[in-house]
Amino acid sequence: MKICLISFDFWNYDEHIVEKLSAKGIEACHINIGAFTHKNTGERIKNTFSKIFLGKNPKYHKRQSFILESLEKIGRQDQILVINPEAIDESIHQKIREYTDRNIAYLYDSMARNPATHLLHYFDTIFSFDDEDVKNFGFEKITNYNYLDHIPAAKQRPKLDLFYITSYDQKRLSALNLLINRIHPLKIKFEVYMVGKKGWKNKLNQIIDKKNIDILKFGRKKIPHHVLPAYYKNTKAILDLMRADQTGLSFRIFEAMALEKKIITDNPTIKTYDFYNPNNILVLDKKFSNLKKDFFTTPYEKLPEEVYNKYTLDHWVNTVFKLNS
Repeated sequence: MKICLISFDFWNYDEHIVEKLSAKGIEACHINIGAFTHKNTGERIKNTFSKIFLGKNPKYHKRQSFILESLEKIGRQDQILVINPEAIDESIHQKIREYTDRNIAYLYDSMARNPATHLLHYFDTIFSFDDEDVKNFGFEKITNYNYLDHIPAAKQRPKLDLFYITSYDQKRLSALNLLINRIHPLKIKFEVYMVGKKGWKNKLNQIIDKKNIDILKFGRKKIPHHVLPAYYKNTKAILDLMRADQTGLSFRIFEAMALEKKIITDNPTIKTYDFYNPNNILVLDKKFSNLKKDFFTTPYEKLPEEVYNKYTLDHWVNTVFKLNS
């Protein structure tokens, strides 16, 4: 069987799907649009000039061509999975459709954040992690997945009580500022790693109280996946704050599951899932007033094996590509 994944893999989550397919003996290929780069400095300068002075982005168009050039090399596929199809021109979707009998889409973001209504007819099956979109558009529901190896809490010695990694987002930063203020009296060891452009750091003072700035560590480069578990192993709990127009569960929830970490979140939909356990997951109220220190002092309660397995990447791949049918 030949399966191709097409995505803009900024955080390198999608490469795990290809690795899992390959481990199952499937001829898997990844057309990573985000991996396309300029050939040299001259091209990069021309692209910057065009964006600033002409209002055009040659790199965007070259990325679209890159998809078709890659498909021409690998040939027809049994299945193609496109993640977040709104990043690809409709004319390209028409061509992608010709390369397979089963064309699938998975929406990492909600339709409210990234509308893709005009592209839906190109797909045989559309998966979404967002409950509202599943209800409104008839998509098939699937969550994000647990791609990490399981490491029991007993084998870890965390120094932090709470850790949060995030990109710059004003809504989440406002929530974060309120949370830090709630945490201070509890003497909770809390650390935040923020990924973003250097200029964003100067905007933090407009959102985060001056006395709270020190809790943030700022980096321009994202933390590689192979390094991320080391950060999470050093904490008892992981913070998860929702993006605007999001109801689905982020990857943090499943990374926490693999490493037996507690979760603190402002996403109330997590209560509807079979892995929800109030001893492991604290759903914050609107004012974050229900945050208590004893949440960090009680041990993590292991999930039943059948529940844990339901959210693994192996189960996700089997479901999306119908490998067990």
